[in-house]
Amino acid sequence: MAYHLFEVFGIELEYMVVHKNRLKVAPVVDQLMTLKNGKLVSDIDNGTIEWSNELVAHVVELKTNGPAPTLSGLSDQFHANVIEIIELLDTIDCTLLPTASHPLMDPKKEMKLWQHSYSEIYALYNRIFNCSGHGWANVQSMHINLPFYDDVEFEKLHAAVRLLLPILPGLSASSPIFEGNFTGFWDGRLEVYKSNQKEIPEMTGNVIPEGVFSKQAYYDTIFDPINKAIRPYDTEQILDHHFLNSRGAIARFDRNAIEIRVIDLQECPKADIAIAAFIIAVLKMWVKGETVELAFQKSFEEKELFEIFNEVIRTGEDTPLTHPFYLTLFGLNTPTLVRQVWKILFRQSIEFIDPEHRPTIEFILNEGSLSSRILKAMDNTFSEKQILKVYSQLAACLRENKLFA
Repeated sequence: MAYHLFEVFGIELEYMVVHKNRLKVAPVVDQLMTLKNGKLVSDIDNGTIEWSNELVAHVVELKTNGPAPTLSGLSDQFHANVIEIIELLDTIDCTLLPTASHPLMDPKKEMKLWQHSYSEIYALYNRIFNCSGHGWANVQSMHINLPFYDDVEFEKLHAAVRLLLPILPGLSASSPIFEGNFTGFWDGRLEVYKSNQKEIPEMTGNVIPEGVFSKQAYYDTIFDPINKAIRPYDTEQILDHHFLNSRGAIARFDRNAIEIRVIDLQECPKADIAIAAFIIAVLKMWVKGETVELAFQKSFEEKELFEIFNEVIRTGEDTPLTHPFYLTLFGLNTPTLVRQVWKILFRQSIEFIDPEHRPTIEFILNEGSLSSRILKAMDNTFSEKQILKVYSQLAACLRENKLFA
């Protein structure tokens, strides 16, 4: 069934499973699924939320079980499933850890592929790309799926999504630490995401999707080059171009949706769903053409948007936006910090945001992205002891569905 713009939503949240002792990565999602289901499966229908495995054996994904008609109450639904998983994992001395990157993981030593259903696909990915790096094994995110009914709606939605991608890390970055050190990037996950498929660059492109605004143009410009590039590797023809496309937002014509993939996982579902609500509100506003016309939205080249994206990955909400063309989107004509741009967008789009989510958004806008709050808590001391202290607090935030301050 095809849905119209913003009629339904799909949210996906990826969590790391870790040992309680020193939070070491625990590749035991198969045990978790067995504990829940009585036998090993790759997907579990748990009412409004579905559980599934991922590429690596220490990550479990929670997602809306089909299209959700509203975001209202969704934080509580996700949190109830988080608690159920934590209670199951407690029986094997493990737990869940939030944020988009494990701060101490050595993926070369600790990465373990999922060995069960779909394992032939994951094994092929590993042969092509060598998944024992942070870009594959240590990148937990939130995905937002938004529907479109036809080419007319796809054009409007894709134009708006492309424009918002460059500044999303200034709202959602949560991955500043890899292997016990500050990476130098507010969004370390996206820095490694850019190059994790360098062997076949057609798959990721410039992360920001090309300016194509119809199904046929998308196939001609994006899918066809991907299919051609993967052919020598995929001799058994088991890979699908919808999954191979790794841009920061991908068109899923198999279900008439655009999936946004550049959003780091937060400390708790309350924060994740509030960020999703904020992003969707801005897209609604732009799709309606209330602050900027469609023709202008479509005029941006992916390379100039990627340049902004790169800057925001490095310095998050403290990035100065200096590109005159982009600043005009927000009615600005002088360099402005990303944090101020998000405050402008909040004021402009607040009518589209459920009051349930507004206090959380205001907290993030005032206190900073989760990366900023993590780095503040680290206090320039990146010892294992200090990292474990801070990330234990983050794990507590996940259990209690509260914001990290």
